[in-house]
Amino acid sequence: MLIDTGLGIDNIKRITDQLTDLPITVITTHAHADHIGSHSEFKRIYVHEKDADWLINGIKGLPIEQIRKNINRDITIPPPEIFDPNTYTPYQGEPAGFVADGDVIDLGNRKLTIHHTPGHSPGHICVFDENNGYLFTGDLLYDETPVYAFYPSTNPVDLVRSLERIAGMGNVSMVYGSHNTLGLDPEILEEVKLAVTFLKERGLVKFGTGIHRFNGFSVQF
Repeated sequence: MLIDTGLGIDNIKRITDQLTDLPITVITTHAHADHIGSHSEFKRIYVHEKDADWLINGIKGLPIEQIRKNINRDITIPPPEIFDPNTYTPYQGEPAGFVADGDVIDLGNRKLTIHHTPGHSPGHICVFDENNGYLFTGDLLYDETPVYAFYPSTNPVDLVRSLERIAGMGNVSMVYGSHNTLGLDPEILEEVKLAVTFLKERGLVKFGTGIHRFNGFSVQF
């Protein structure tokens, strides 16, 4: 199983082919362009049904010019010759099926549980590796740069509920967000609990309240 396929600057299948010759199922944490870039290289793609329309038809209200501008802004080293951010077009396609809250994917040597964690997108999911205690949080939680919940397509209330949910999970040995540091100590979940309380008590869980910084992560509403 492969969680997301990156921006598509290079073909991630070139890497997965080096890791395994087994068939790969792609699980989409959410259908933003930087998470679905190499989806076209795989046959079995799954997504939560609330992000399915974005995967099939693109995100409404987000012009391709803005997407390309964002990509140009975020690239910090020369991309491969095969990639031109000025002509970049995000993946669009039909998924093989849907994942839902509570689904368990049994890979034989490990079980992965799907948690629906909306806020950053309506169909955002996290994936928990029960055997190893690895929590893959997509764009719900990562360090260094703010978690985004200020776009019209986001929902600050849902995001905070989702943060509260993962903060209450047990047996987490490592947190893997989709950006910045690769692998965060599970103690960050204790900080998330404090942050949720702080944001709720001060009435900050709404659009326009800005960036809120905590020990190890931040959110922007």
